[in-house]
Amino acid sequence: MDDLERIAAEIMAYYRAIDEGATLRRHFRHADEEGGLWYIEAVPVRGELIVIKQAELTAAGQLHRYSWEHLEDEHGGLTDQAIDPEQDPLKAIPTEEFHRVWSR
Repeated sequence: MDDLERIAAEIMAYYRAIDEGATLRRHFRHADEEGGLWYIEAVPVRGELIVIKQAELTAAGQLHRYSWEHLEDEHGGLTDQAIDPEQDPLKAIPTEEFHRVWSR
């Protein structure tokens, strides 16, 4: 296994462990400048909110999903930055709203 494959496997394992061990999940929505909507599932880890699932619903109606199972593609990828709902332009949403979009 080369270095890039090893790093990708470690990142995938990190997000998978967080997802599988999460007892508290928070959900948010964000509208971008192009008219797309971002749906986020995040969990608290050592005082930060780490995004473990992220779905982009583009203005054209395309859905792109990212999680430990699919970290990135030609359209984008799972953010590697913690979020701060107090400072980031995020709106808290019900779990059901997130899952409705995620499971489309």
